[in-house]
Amino acid sequence: MSRIIVFGAGGRTGRAAVEEAARRGHHVTAVVRNPDRYPELGGERVRVAAGDVTDAERIARLAAGHEAAIAAAYDAGVRPEAFFAAAAHALVGGLERAGVGRLIAVGLAATLEIAPGTPLMDAPGFPPEFRAFSRAHAAGAAVLRTSTTALDWLIVSPAGDFEHTTAARGGYTVRGADPAGRVTHADLALALLDEIDEPVHHQVHVGVVGA
Repeated sequence: MSRIIVFGAGGRTGRAAVEEAARRGHHVTAVVRNPDRYPELGGERVRVAAGDVTDAERIARLAAGHEAAIAAAYDAGVRPEAFFAAAAHALVGGLERAGVGRLIAVGLAATLEIAPGTPLMDAPGFPPEFRAFSRAHAAGAAVLRTSTTALDWLIVSPAGDFEHTTAARGGYTVRGADPAGRVTHADLALALLDEIDEPVHHQVHVGVVGA
């Protein structure tokens, strides 16, 4: 049994991670910007707290006493190119101060490599309207990759996209970029929690598809 903090607990992936962590017997701090908007999040093993994933000091205070963190946050009111890098810097600094050892960050399939040095977002035919958002995600990932922290981080994303259903399919497979691949939020949550309970991947970005 561990104490896990989930940033972005109000979104689909964050909620699924909170539910899966509590189901496994972990104690969970579910962080959202405005707890009043999420009265259903609390529970026997779940404490809801207000927080901003770009605020390192707040992260450090909230995360103290936790063994692992999941970052699934996005603020649509902030420009992506500012948000993702700022969140990554704050998470690295705040979690290290709090003594948290493991960070699982939810990433984007477009930043997975389809060949060495070539992410999916740079492949021919990639929709240009998604490229700026994808580059913003990549900037956040670069903060983790270039950090000198002792934090054991991992980026996990769909290998392609989400299958937008509430039902779990019962498992997942880890692979590289697969534009046709789909995974439910619930099955992605299985991967997130498995990498906390029994870590396999470290300092990399992996994709996940439903089994």
